[in-house]
Amino acid sequence: MVHALGMGDQLVLRSHECDHPPGVEALPFATAPRVMADGADGKPSGEIDRGVRWLLEQGLSIYELDAERLRAAAPDLILTQHQCQVCAVPFSEIEAAARELLDPAPRIVSLSPRTLDDVLQDHQTVADALGVPERGAALVASLRARMESVRVQATGAAAERSRAGLHPRPRVLTIEWLDPLMAGGNWMPELVAMAGGENLLGSAGAHSPFLPWERFLETDPDVIVVVPCGFSLARTLEEMPSLASRPGWGAFRAVQEGRVAVVDGHHYFNRPGPRMADSLEILFEILHPEAGPARYAGEGWVWWTDRRSPSFASRVDAR
Repeated sequence: MVHALGMGDQLVLRSHECDHPPGVEALPFATAPRVMADGADGKPSGEIDRGVRWLLEQGLSIYELDAERLRAAAPDLILTQHQCQVCAVPFSEIEAAARELLDPAPRIVSLSPRTLDDVLQDHQTVADALGVPERGAALVASLRARMESVRVQATGAAAERSRAGLHPRPRVLTIEWLDPLMAGGNWMPELVAMAGGENLLGSAGAHSPFLPWERFLETDPDVIVVVPCGFSLARTLEEMPSLASRPGWGAFRAVQEGRVAVVDGHHYFNRPGPRMADSLEILFEILHPEAGPARYAGEGWVWWTDRRSPSFASRVDAR
């Protein structure tokens, strides 16, 4: 957000997760995980989940704050979030550290988006805090225009599907964590709807729910989008066999027709910032492959192929 507002030169610290746009990694980071929640150490999602839950049960933070780096940087403004307790240092810990280490204490702006409108409003909130409200308004207008363009294209695609005798809106299942299984919530159902799909599990504006496998089996979606929170595209592909080994996976229509998309959630869908517009464009490519070249394919998402089934792989590659 800060870079999109043209204020990247004002940054003095980042979190260990902040890796975009290119060059930001040169900044020192002020946080570190006690558990590698992004799977960077190769642990499977089930083991990561157990580690996170253990820390929370002990009343411990999942992340550590580097007090000396914070003191040395002496920021005037700290941007953080409290939307997800497993994605950042707790707000209370940041507040206490800022009060104890810095004089004068910096202003702290903590974001907690649940919906797409919340995400867009947060851009304005950050712009206001940085003293560039006009840039915030321009950025939000630009993002809304991109997203509206996708919505219009999706409406046209729905009409084409109807004329072809198909259901106008493909039924979509989004999977946001693999073990235990979590369906996409928050802004994910809204993105699916704007991209021309019918969301099957998870509710707009509500936290992503953990659900039993039986609930997933009941959906029989036209398209499955696998987008684990914090996992890169390569990391998710590594763990796909564990999902595909669940009983009944092969019976899904989406699996049989080769319409299972693996997505880079770490850099797109799970980050409620400017690339939310990119995320919507990715979803449109997945739901409407007939609409034209897929700009993000290969980098932001891929069709998943089960290497144990050559015939299945050839069908997906052909698609």
